[in-house]
Amino acid sequence: MTAPSLTRPMRGRAGINLTVLGIEVRRLARNRRTIIFALVLPIVLFLFVGTNKQYSKLNAAGIVGQASPAHANVSAYLLVSMALYGAALATTAGGAMVSIERAQGWSRQLRITPLSPTSYIIIKTMVAMVLGLSSVLAVFVVGRASGVPDFFAGYGYLWFVTAACVWIGALVFAALGLFIGYLLPSENVMQFLGLVMAAISFAGGLFYPLNQAAKILQDIAKWTPMYGLNQLVHAPLLGGTIDIMWVVNAVAWLVIFVAGAVLLFRRDTARV
Repeated sequence: MTAPSLTRPMRGRAGINLTVLGIEVRRLARNRRTIIFALVLPIVLFLFVGTNKQYSKLNAAGIVGQASPAHANVSAYLLVSMALYGAALATTAGGAMVSIERAQGWSRQLRITPLSPTSYIIIKTMVAMVLGLSSVLAVFVVGRASGVPDFFAGYGYLWFVTAACVWIGALVFAALGLFIGYLLPSENVMQFLGLVMAAISFAGGLFYPLNQAAKILQDIAKWTPMYGLNQLVHAPLLGGTIDIMWVVNAVAWLVIFVAGAVLLFRRDTARV
C-alpha cells in the first residue's frame, strides 16, 4: 500500500497556489451575471455620453482647460473615462465576491490549508483584474468600432497605452473590492458597492471637468482613490507632464486597501 503524499499543492512565484488560481478563474467564467455587468454597463455608458458627433470636432485640451492641444478629441477623453469607470466597477465587484465565500464559511476553511493570507489576497486580486481587463477591452473595441474617438495622426499607439494604463490602474479598485468584501456581509455588499463607486468617481472628478468645479471640490478630490488614477490615465492623450502627487495618491490608496483586506482576512480566518 502506497503511503499518501504529503506534498503541498504546486505553487507559483511569490507562493501563489496555481491550482487555486485556476479554480478561481473558472468560477469567474461561470458567473454570467458578473461578466455581463462588467462588459455591458461600461459600453452603454460610453455610447450614451461619448459618441456625440460634436465631440469628434473638439480637442480634448478644452475639457481640462489645457493651453496646448491634446493628442485626441473629447470623445477619446470620454472613452478613457468610461473605460476607467467600467474597469473600476468590474475589479471592485470581482474582489467583493469574497463576501459570498465568507457567508459560506470558505474563509475559515482556509485555516487548514498552506495558503497564506497574502497569497490568497494576491490570487483574488489577479482574478478581479481578469474581469477588469475584459471590461477595458470591451469599451475600447466598441469605441474603435464607433469611429468617434480619435487619437490624432502620429498618436495611434495611444489606443494601447491608455488601455494599459486604465487596466493597471484598476488594481487599486480590485484591492478596494476585497476590502469591502471582507468588511460587509454578503447580503449588503453589492447594494453598497454601486453607491460607493458612484460617490468615489464623482468625488474624484471622473464625471465632470475638475478644473471647472468649486475649489472645495477640487481640494476634496485630491484625497479620493479615483483622483490620481483619473489624472494618470488621461495624461498620455493630453500630452502634459505627470504630477508625482498623482502617483503618490494611487499607490497610497492601493497600499491602504491591500493592508485592510489582509487584516480583515486574518480576522476572518481567526474566528472559531
